[in-house]
Amino acid sequence: MSESDSISVVLYDGVCGLCNQLVQFLLKRDHRDRFRFASLQSDVAAQLLRRHGTDAADLDTVYVVIDYGKPSESLLSRSDSIIHLLEQLGGIWAFVAAGKILPKSFRDSFYKFVATNRYRVFGKYDVCQMPEDRFKHKFL
Repeated sequence: MSESDSISVVLYDGVCGLCNQLVQFLLKRDHRDRFRFASLQSDVAAQLLRRHGTDAADLDTVYVVIDYGKPSESLLSRSDSIIHLLEQLGGIWAFVAAGKILPKSFRDSFYKFVATNRYRVFGKYDVCQMPEDRFKHKFL
C-alpha cells in the first residue's frame, strides 16, 4: 500500500439487513483492500466514535473513519460516508458518487428517510452476521 493509500473503517449497524448488504457489496468490490469493518454494536466502534466525540448509541447512520490510525484520521457520517466509500471503490462507483454536488441537507434528508425505514424494508437480524472466512481479516 502506498503512502497515499489509507484505510477506511466502516462502522455499520450489525443487525440491519441493508447495512449488511452494503458490507457485502463493499467486500466484493474492495480490490485495493482499503476497507475494514466493525459493527456499531462492538467495543471497537464505541472506542472509535468516542475518540471523535460521537455517541455510539446512534445506529441510524453508517460511519466511516478515514485515514484510520493516522494523524489525519477523521469521521464521516450519513451521505458523506456513502459518497466516500463509492469514491474509494473507483470506476463507475466514483461516477455515482458525483451525487455530492447535491446540497448536503438534501442528501442527508434522503439518507435519514432510508435509515428510518431500513428495518421494515430490508429486515433486522437477531445477532450480528459473521463474515465469510476469506473476509475475517477485514473485520476489527
